[in-house]
Amino acid sequence: MNFLIACGGTAGHINPALAIAAELKRVVPGARILFIGAGKELEKRLIPRAGFHVLNIRMSGLKRGVSAEKLLYNMGTVRNLATAGIKTEKLIRRFSPDAVIGTGGYICYPVLKKAAQMGIPSLVHESNAVPGLTTKLLSAYVHKVLVSFRGIEALFRKPERVIFTGTPVRAEFKELAGSAALDESARKPRVVSFWGSLGAERMNEFIADFIKLNIGRGEFDHIHATGNSEMLDVIISRLGQAGVTGALPPGIVIKEYIDDMPAVMAAADIVLCRAGGSTLAELTVLGKPAVLVPSPYVSNNEQEENAKQLEKAGGVLLLREKDCSGEVLFEAVAAILRDREKLRSMADAQSALGAPDALETIVSMILAECNM
Repeated sequence: MNFLIACGGTAGHINPALAIAAELKRVVPGARILFIGAGKELEKRLIPRAGFHVLNIRMSGLKRGVSAEKLLYNMGTVRNLATAGIKTEKLIRRFSPDAVIGTGGYICYPVLKKAAQMGIPSLVHESNAVPGLTTKLLSAYVHKVLVSFRGIEALFRKPERVIFTGTPVRAEFKELAGSAALDESARKPRVVSFWGSLGAERMNEFIADFIKLNIGRGEFDHIHATGNSEMLDVIISRLGQAGVTGALPPGIVIKEYIDDMPAVMAAADIVLCRAGGSTLAELTVLGKPAVLVPSPYVSNNEQEENAKQLEKAGGVLLLREKDCSGEVLFEAVAAILRDREKLRSMADAQSALGAPDALETIVSMILAECNM
């Protein structure tokens, strides 16, 4: 069997796609899987590293507002869309997929629309509480829209096609769920933080101040992923300005990217991060308390809406970036870590929200569409 998977732009779109691909390979031995991306850096890095081939088709989104610059950009998007449709049809005829799956990113629109028009089973997954424009538009064409939050069917053009599944996460997260229960030993609590790369400079400056405070007070161990080399330089520079030079104390680690994220998150007592749908799915499957600072730079304010769902259940503390500083973040994290009962109740609330069988459910639906 052949499966075509479209995703792009962010790890929040790519990681669910990789999870689906790995499960399809496990369930359907010998399956051929081809990824379609838009040529972004993360796609080129993460997909081949997971052992899959990716082809790139140029695609861009729409800029809201009226200006000459935005008009020219949107005209380019229209041209890209037309070209992408032609290239997608040729690719589909050559690869002959049994099903086409999309997990987010602008590239999903031409790929899944064309597949649906050609009568090929097509499914798109939306990991956010507020669906993006791409998913909304695709709901008029695809066979199924799979969502991560209950009660959002009315937000789509074809509500009858919407099915709650949860967000698929890599098998490693499910395997580690519950393996790192709260440790009552004398060790220091463990904090993991990461912001991704979208609009992260300000947050990485705050984390530098956060680290400076923790060096002085030594309340917990801390691993922070900057997201890229530029942000690593930002943190080192800000620490230097604050008088922190040379090697960091034991237990404090700053790196560009955490390669073994499932194990690192499972070993944490609390996670400090954005509120993308994929990340929240990983947190809930692991039952991991978190302090969430939603990105204010994404469309529809979707990350804040995601975070509100978890805050309402009691699993996270929601802070808005405009209200943050290094000190605010440090005091929030330290206060939760000092209250073990609070930490435990947050962990229980996160676990209750998790959809650990999302991956198996989604793959079963894909195969059902293929009459397997």
